This record gives sequence, structure tokens and C-alpha cells, in this order.
Amino acid sequence: MMQCTLSKSITVSGVGLHSGLAVTMTLNPAPVDHGIRFRRTDIIGQTSDISATIGSVKSLDRATTLSNELGHSIATVEHLLAACQGVGLDNVLIEIDGPEVPIMDGSSLDFCNLFKTGGVTGQLAARNLIRILKPVSVTRGPSSATLRPSADNVLSLAARIDFEDGAIGTQKASLRLTSGAFCKELSYARTFGRSGELEGLHKQGLALGGSLDNAILVDGDRVVNPDGLRCSDEFVRHKLLDAIGDLALAGATIAGHYEAEQPGHRLNIMLLQQLFATPAAWCWDSLAVREDAVQLDPALARPETHNDPVAARA
Repeated sequence: MMQCTLSKSITVSGVGLHSGLAVTMTLNPAPVDHGIRFRRTDIIGQTSDISATIGSVKSLDRATTLSNELGHSIATVEHLLAACQGVGLDNVLIEIDGPEVPIMDGSSLDFCNLFKTGGVTGQLAARNLIRILKPVSVTRGPSSATLRPSADNVLSLAARIDFEDGAIGTQKASLRLTSGAFCKELSYARTFGRSGELEGLHKQGLALGGSLDNAILVDGDRVVNPDGLRCSDEFVRHKLLDAIGDLALAGATIAGHYEAEQPGHRLNIMLLQQLFATPAAWCWDSLAVREDAVQLDPALARPETHNDPVAARA
């Protein structure tokens, strides 16, 4: 019910999935209502944060990339943001010395383990919610997604995918994002790609850091990875993981139900854009906290500019 941040700073190193560049990233505690922000430490002479909000989205080509007004960008943020959302982290400053979040093993598992090691601390302020009041939907070709009202204060998700590849086929999964559910049910699900796409991706400067250590590779009816899958429906579970990371760009926890057919990053961002373009479909809310906690100013919980998720956190 309270906002949360890290108990201490934690550092991790790895390579970017698409850039192939080695990066070091430090996740730091941050104050109430700070939100999730990235800071590029490799850009000398300029300090300008990149907010993990819908207004910062720059590109959705095989990953979610954010950018600020100075043109500084950070790519492949979705797995880290999903982990933050999954363990209930509201306020984190992420310092990184390169243009892309390290891919780790292709899932959110390593980030969840880091958060468990570093610890999560409650803060004396109510957690902000974006409560869904009316359904909103978007369609893009064979893909569709909807956000609907729900009866409680959590995000629930359901998705279905249908691929021609025999190794994937038709899969569906659902999850309520209650305490512990993300780390147990979704965090380990890895990103995936097709072997026939690799040459084209490399020509586009993408997947340069990809390997069987950080992605599932599918070749028709076959999973190329020697150790196979972590579970039979790992592909659709990863789609739910990505959706949680993308929906985190709302800037607060969504209290509602997400349902999608053949989802992807672009569809998820379109859904958020449609939500914020429909003021009657949502409102700001906040969860009750202990009696000795510092209460949020009502203007922050339900500001007049309630259709601007960024302004409410300024």
C-alpha cells in the first residue's frame, strides 16, 4: 500500500541485446514521487534524466526505447521495468554508462534476484494508482488489446498468442499481479526470436548482443537452445512480462484488467496512449497507508490535470 524504493544501491554489468555493448548499471534508492528514471553517466557535461513514462517513448522496434528532450536515449527497458513493477518498486534512479539496459538472461529473473538481495523499503506515502473506469481498446492488424475496470487494486493480465512456428503454436496465460506472483510465475520467461530473422536483424543493427544465453531461438518446430524451454508456455509468459514492463510507463500502478491477442510493444504503447486520450476511462487514486504515515496531498492523488500522468508526478 505504501510507495517503495530500494534499501541500498545495487550494481550489475552485462551486454545490450541489440547494441552488443557492455554496460554497467547502478540502481539507487529515490525519494517519494520520484518515479523510475534513467540517467546516462557516459554523457559528459550534461545531466538530464530520462523518465520511464509514456511521454518518453522514442522507438518500439523490437524493444521499448525511451528518450528525453536532449535526445539522450535508453533502450530495451521493458524487462527491468517489469521487474520493478513486479516487486512493487515505485521510486528508483537508474544510472547507466551506455545506451541500453543489459539483457542479462533475456528475462527479468536476474533483476528480481538483485532486488531481493538489495532489499525493498517502504516509504511514508501512499502508492499512486491509475484506476480504470471504462474499457479502452486498440487494434493493429491481427493484434488487439483492452484495459477494463477490475474490482481490486491490482493489475491482472491475460494474453493469447498464435504463431505458425510449431515450437510456439497457440498459447495463452493469465496472472494477477499480487505480491510475489511476478517473480514466481513470469520473471524467468525469456525473450525469443526466429533463426530466419537473424540476418535481417543484424543488417538493421539489431540483436548484435543476442545469444543462446539470453534468448530463446526458434527454428520452425525446434527450439535451438540445448536446454530447451523453462516451461511449455514460456513464449506467452514472456509476452505478459513485456506487457507489464510497457504498462509501467503509465507512471503508476494500473488497477485494472489487461487482455490481449497477439500482443507486442507497439500495441501496448498504443493502448496506453488511447487510455490517456480518454479522460473518462481512468482517474488517479491512492491506497491508504498507516495512520502515522505522511499522507499525499489530494492534489497529487487526483490532480485537475488528471489526464496527464506526467504532470501529476511533477
